[in-house]
Amino acid sequence: MPAKPITIGALQFAKKADAASFLGAMLRRYDVGDRVNAVDEEVLRAALARHPNAETKIGSGVAHFSVRSADFGTKCFWLNRTDGTTEKCSYKTCIYG
Repeated sequence: MPAKPITIGALQFAKKADAASFLGAMLRRYDVGDRVNAVDEEVLRAALARHPNAETKIGSGVAHFSVRSADFGTKCFWLNRTDGTTEKCSYKTCIYG
């Protein structure tokens, strides 16, 4: 089966694996506790829109993204909502759904 292109915001990728590699590299640029910069945040908002549970994840609205610890000693993106609550957000789920 041929690879299908994927678009995340203004970015276009030849296949989903390329998008996953891009977002994985983005995550690795941050340390646990860092707030995601404005440029990367735009990409994450576009990726979040692809999440199968996007509406629930977004909830009251996304104030910003950060990087925090996740399961099994890993780190992941977290969305910080306007109401003060937080939620983990897997970039892989945003891509592969």
